[in-house]
Amino acid sequence: MKVVLFCGGYGMRMRSGAGVYDEAPKPMAMVGPRPLIWHVMRYYAHFGHREFILCLGYGAHHIKDFFLNYEETTSNDFVLRGGRTELLSTDIADWTITFAQTGVESPIGERLRRVRHHLDGDEMFLANYADVLTDAPLPEMIDSFTRRDAGASMMVVPPQSSFHCVDLGEDGLVGGITAVSELPLWENGGYFVLRQEVFDHIPENGDLVADGCAQLAKRGRLVAHQHRGFWKPTDTVKERAALDAAYARGDRPWAVWERDGAGAGATGSRDCAGAST
Repeated sequence: MKVVLFCGGYGMRMRSGAGVYDEAPKPMAMVGPRPLIWHVMRYYAHFGHREFILCLGYGAHHIKDFFLNYEETTSNDFVLRGGRTELLSTDIADWTITFAQTGVESPIGERLRRVRHHLDGDEMFLANYADVLTDAPLPEMIDSFTRRDAGASMMVVPPQSSFHCVDLGEDGLVGGITAVSELPLWENGGYFVLRQEVFDHIPENGDLVADGCAQLAKRGRLVAHQHRGFWKPTDTVKERAALDAAYARGDRPWAVWERDGAGAGATGSRDCAGAST
């Protein structure tokens, strides 16, 4: 199944005001030795979904350069023999990646509209913001949606905010305080399974969620996949730094390809003249 990744936004909340990564789109923020977008793509590839459509916009050259000059030796074992690099495994050798410029200012729904022709009329496809990591069981999410008569499925997660809600009486007295995370609410988790039907509800310059999913919900055509496991966004520098620190100490539940014994990438050796492929 093809995977559409939205990776063209500015990511203003991620910016620290200093450093080269302030110039790059948010999916290129580093977690360990690889950018966020790589971790998201490895997640999908682990479950057999290796055809990617990248909806580019702001900072597109950063993403293009990363893949055009991809360093396999960064995350794969290799043997250096006679001046040639023999890879013992690979990450992206079996991936197909379409790089599509979808506009610098385009809303996500419009970005999706602009790559529709790359989906070849596929009845179902996957979509993701390319900046959220999770250990959600993707096959279960897809199977559940496939059995349903619906136009879209959205993964939802419990509220992540650390704030508290205050119950106020008319006299200004506080009747109770409840952590947002304890409220019976769910957030959009950013992992979608979609049918072509979603395009019927996204107008020009529209949004995937506010327009497409909202209209499907009104028609009883949107389902939710509830996930209470690991899910972490990277909307801020602090959140990205926390994921990077977790990676460094070996605490990376989103790396299902490691947990399930899949290794660093596709198996099999491969010769190359240098360290990159």
